[in-house]
Amino acid sequence: MIVVDAPPLYQELGALYEGELDAHGVGAVMLTHKWQPADLLAPHSDIDVRVILRQAPADWEEWNHRLAAAHTAAVDREVFHRRLLEHPPGFAFTVTETDGRLVSAPELATWSLISGSARDFQRWKSRAQMAPWCEVDERFYRGILQARMGGRYQLAADSTDNVVEDIAAYRRHCVAWHYLAPCWFAAAALATRTRCPGKTAALTQWRPEGLDGYAELFLRHSENRADVRPRSPRHLLRAAHIALDAAMRRVPDEGRPDGQGREHARTDWVMTAGMLRVRVTRWLYYLDPPPGVATEYLIRREAKELRSAARTLTVLAADEATAAQRLAARMAALIPTVPTSADILRAALARWHRQKTTVQDFLSLTPDDVHL
Repeated sequence: MIVVDAPPLYQELGALYEGELDAHGVGAVMLTHKWQPADLLAPHSDIDVRVILRQAPADWEEWNHRLAAAHTAAVDREVFHRRLLEHPPGFAFTVTETDGRLVSAPELATWSLISGSARDFQRWKSRAQMAPWCEVDERFYRGILQARMGGRYQLAADSTDNVVEDIAAYRRHCVAWHYLAPCWFAAAALATRTRCPGKTAALTQWRPEGLDGYAELFLRHSENRADVRPRSPRHLLRAAHIALDAAMRRVPDEGRPDGQGREHARTDWVMTAGMLRVRVTRWLYYLDPPPGVATEYLIRREAKELRSAARTLTVLAADEATAAQRLAARMAALIPTVPTSADILRAALARWHRQKTTVQDFLSLTPDDVHL
């Protein structure tokens, strides 16, 4: 089943992507993407896919090669897919993990269905929306702010290498949709202790006193009107700084929500495994993209996620008292934590191949066997 409420371009893209994954034997029972249909602004928004599998494949390395081939084939269909399918999927989960409430609730709350069971999807999403607010939420939303606020967002770092039309409009999109909107989304969630489904919803529904004008400005940043001259990206960036400085004053200080540490640790395990399951796919695609596709900036971006995964696994390994903790420690040792380059990714691919048993065991460990 393909979703019908997405913009037509993204409906077609989802159908194409599902077809390529099926043709390459990826075995997905459901595909979702991050953010809501209203958040996908053609032709600039890329689609960030999550893959749901019935069960772990017998060989994760071989599965990643198939997924990389499918992604490459999809990108190679049209020149504008270089941006719309900028990178391979970000996570892969099993049905057991998703149905067992082990996928981070704030992450799942942002999902939209591409293909698969609408009934299962709605059940999972409803449970994510209704789950008690906890430490996982605080870390998720504050992580978005910490990655962008305080001068960390740099417009120049938002590469235009794979953008094929209207660079100025894309740069305005970056300011609005990569900087202002994610921070507004996170601030709204923290201020209301509610899991917001997307950027447009946050800008529409959360309007602190005095900030309506800014919310409208950024909601309408992509509109083309003959009677209004578009703001320059730099002008829009200054407005974003002012708006967010005011919005952050509505965000409460970090607290310590009630919750069960053990369940949070299992969620951390599943989220880290889910991200690492598709790393080989990303590395293969980045190292050997279709002709004309730029991936150098994507290679550099890998460092942040890899360092985060290594830190999480090191914490989960703790004193290595259990078999799962010892496995986490062995997997952490295989993750590069230095600035990423093509050579670093090639070395990581070779290392993971040599240590294939450890990688396979870690990526396939079932939730029932995660004893921490």
